[in-house]
Amino acid sequence: MIKVDNLSYSFPQKDLYTKISFTLEDGQHCAFIGSSGSGKSTLVDIIMDPERYMFDGKLEIEPNCRIGYVSQFSQLDKTKETTVFEYIGEEFIKLQHEIASICTEMETASDYDVLLEKYKQALDAFDAIGGDNFESNIDKKLHLANLNKKKNLMVSELSGGEFKLIQVIKEMLKDPDLMIMDEPEVFLDFENLNALKNLINSHKGILLVITHNRYLLNHCFNKIIHLENMELQEFDGRYIDYNLALLQSKIEAQELAIGDDNEIARNEIIIDKLRYITTYNSEASRGKALKARVKNQERLEARRIKAPFVEIKQPNIRLFNNHEIEESIALKVTDYSVSFDEILLENINFEIKSTDKVALIGSNGTGKTTLLREIFKNNQPSIEVNKDINMAYLSQLQSEMLNESQTILDEFFDVGFKTTDEITSYISNYGFDNEIINQKIESLSSGEKNILQLAKISASKANMLLLDEPTSHLDTYSQIALEKALKDYKGAILMVSHDYYFIVNCMDYVLIIEDKTIRKMTMRKFRKMIYANHFDRDYLEIEENKKSVETKIELALRDTNYELAKVLTEELEELIKLL
Repeated sequence: MIKVDNLSYSFPQKDLYTKISFTLEDGQHCAFIGSSGSGKSTLVDIIMDPERYMFDGKLEIEPNCRIGYVSQFSQLDKTKETTVFEYIGEEFIKLQHEIASICTEMETASDYDVLLEKYKQALDAFDAIGGDNFESNIDKKLHLANLNKKKNLMVSELSGGEFKLIQVIKEMLKDPDLMIMDEPEVFLDFENLNALKNLINSHKGILLVITHNRYLLNHCFNKIIHLENMELQEFDGRYIDYNLALLQSKIEAQELAIGDDNEIARNEIIIDKLRYITTYNSEASRGKALKARVKNQERLEARRIKAPFVEIKQPNIRLFNNHEIEESIALKVTDYSVSFDEILLENINFEIKSTDKVALIGSNGTGKTTLLREIFKNNQPSIEVNKDINMAYLSQLQSEMLNESQTILDEFFDVGFKTTDEITSYISNYGFDNEIINQKIESLSSGEKNILQLAKISASKANMLLLDEPTSHLDTYSQIALEKALKDYKGAILMVSHDYYFIVNCMDYVLIIEDKTIRKMTMRKFRKMIYANHFDRDYLEIEENKKSVETKIELALRDTNYELAKVLTEELEELIKLL
């Protein structure tokens, strides 16, 4: 269906791909993964509109290939006066009306042949997208996404997460040969994420999905395309198996690299000795021996292990707090209410201690972001913040906290850094190379913008963090780095998130919004609730054991204990079989 062969492409600021190749064929549900800013969305843009881009290499797409697309940036149009059914079936309904109109004209027209041709064309277009059964197909998809009760609602009444699912259904029902989705999971609540999983798994055509969501990665795909360090790797199989293969490659590569390093070091000593001898002895045989050794060294250097998928760029996220306070009440909310067209939250009461790490959860559209913003503004009598608390805020609306029209350099001068060298050194820990510090923030990927927000938050050295969907757009390696940073952080955290892997791994307890109010839930109860709804009985325990073994392997690699790493990998392989 699609073949990419030795494709290379560059921006003015940086190279994106170097001779990458892959294919997409019938029956493949492909996850497209890679570090933030590696060029995944750009590659999708090239596939969808190759005429706009000057690239080297070949891109072959079957003639008449119909591509469906769901963007990560799609927004709910609150002014759209149409029902959910009408919105999803828009193309079908339009063709139905066109066919009916032509039929009416044919009853009285003299130029019957022209109208007959138009009728055939409209009918062919209707058949090509499965028009005969479109109403029942809409019902099936809505049922699969648990949205059947929303069928006759106005689109403007949907939450953002529900609208995202409606867009996915709309594109799928057009029966495209290739369906592309760019981070469709962003900001979806637990129920909607599970609905997206069902939609993906029910789709019969080819799928190419950019995603960093671990739940979807573990449950939805039979092919992985991994873009990293300008190179691309294909893997036919599940993501969980790909991760194991990557870990095994890492063990092998590091073991071989140590052997190469030792051999290069030994050869260098011999070269130095031969150079010393030839300084005082000009015999031809000595010179030839030196040249032979130097050539051998060059071969060893060229052969040195090159593993772009082993050395994956992972930001070194560290969240500092230079003003720790003794355990006390950091935040107290009393009888807080908020309403727009209707009441969102009513008589909310809770408090957070100065060392609590708390996840604020609830369905899409229940007021989580509104509450977080109000706490950050701190100008409501019902919200009381300890005078010793200094808050920092990460917004899911990135332009709210970043001036996207200025450069990265200017952004950090505004934060309080004094020199370019100081900024360059600081943001290099977050994966930003020297050459892009003069780049406009608006040109960064969504994942890079979130990393930049985290870098600003860390520089503020606040002792309370308000984080609104901090893992959105982050690649899996950045998510793991952020998990560790939040665990190590010495201060209070209130975090809105729908990523329950993330919540379970680094939060103390949960505040859950239900029926316009908030109740506290222990992590044990939260796990039971989430995993009872979404996973098999033993899934959580196996996942935790798997994570523990992966951590042990990383520690073994750090200590260059490859025998232990290999034994642990076998243990990991057995756990993966259970999943």
